[in-house]
Amino acid sequence: MSTETPTILPGSASGIARAANALTAGDVVAFGTETVYGLGADAGNAAAVARVFALKGRPPQNPLICHVDGPAMAKTIARVDDRTAMVMAQYWPGPLTLILPYAGGAAVADIARAGLDTVAVRAPAHPTARALISAFGKPMVGPSANKSGRLSPTTAMMVAEAFGAEVPLILSSGQCEIGLESTVLDLSKPDRATIMRPGALGVDDLIDLLPEVMAVNVTDNTAPISPGLLLRHYAPRIPVRINVRDNELSDGEAFIGFGPNPFTPKGQGERRNLSPVGDLDEAAHNLFAMLHELEDSGATAIAIAPIPDMGLGLAINDRLRRAAAASKVDA
Repeated sequence: MSTETPTILPGSASGIARAANALTAGDVVAFGTETVYGLGADAGNAAAVARVFALKGRPPQNPLICHVDGPAMAKTIARVDDRTAMVMAQYWPGPLTLILPYAGGAAVADIARAGLDTVAVRAPAHPTARALISAFGKPMVGPSANKSGRLSPTTAMMVAEAFGAEVPLILSSGQCEIGLESTVLDLSKPDRATIMRPGALGVDDLIDLLPEVMAVNVTDNTAPISPGLLLRHYAPRIPVRINVRDNELSDGEAFIGFGPNPFTPKGQGERRNLSPVGDLDEAAHNLFAMLHELEDSGATAIAIAPIPDMGLGLAINDRLRRAAAASKVDA
């Protein structure tokens, strides 16, 4: 964790203009969206994109999402057929990343696509993020503003704590509304629609428009075609146990519950509840913030109660399984 302090810009016209000028100069700028905060850079500037990889410590085979301000900009970097255009019209702007055939040209550097013939594209819904992209005027990469494999940030301060002055400008949008990364939907094959990473939009949301849609459980540590597929991901610095049903915690272990009147574990550790009323939207909104708090609380580990594996709970459990897997890798 860096001790130097970056500049946190408000999401005002002057803040957006300053951030856009920094992107034009080839700098990296953190920015907020409705999902999580991202590290923004000119998608066509290979040196700027390489800086993003270096800051995150991200494996070079792991492609980045390109952020655009709408379908017109998306068409400058991706091939958009009628089916994709319908999906964009229905769900953009919003928490949906589309994997599409790359249109070619220099608008997206090879390093951003990990050399693939596809490109991941999203139009975020947060007005500050959209205004930044429009002011910049070109697609920009925007992976989560965290060190690779660690917790995604949902506030500007989390970004500042992770990177310090290594990322000198952060365009704030407050706390992220959703709090989980976007759904990633692979539409690169004309007869398939595959959810590669669960998020706020699931099969039930997409199936009326895409009867062929299906979700897959993918872990790829070699050459993933989508962000968010590495086994070690979304992890705090201390071990995580999930689906904890017993009421015995290890000494120093913190606990995160879910729902009304969760069992009271024995012990003196820190306690949190993702949603006392059992609301999955609230749980997703709080997840990374609570994990972030607890990894700095002095706890030796974090135990987490079962989360319903339905709706947004599918995405929450995906992140928790990868966090727990990272703990096993570290062991």
